[in-house]
Amino acid sequence: MSETAKEIEFEAALKKLEAIVEKLEDGDLSLEESLKAYEEGVKMADICSKRLSEAQKRVEVLVKTGSGKFKATPFEEGEPKPKKRK
Repeated sequence: MSETAKEIEFEAALKKLEAIVEKLEDGDLSLEESLKAYEEGVKMADICSKRLSEAQKRVEVLVKTGSGKFKATPFEEGEPKPKKRK
């Protein structure tokens, strides 16, 4: 029984996608097998894209407030990266 898209983790989907790409690059598949592999690859790429998008939404950046405390704020694309503290 195959896993549904909600059950597949990013790493598993990426691994499947890499295996599909290898099979397609080998060129040993029939046209029908290649089409099925391609369709599965598109599904895995879509899952990876969705998982990355979900992760980006969850990323938070710690910002030091004027009082010296840290406050979690949503990550905004294009924001400068916080400087590393030693």
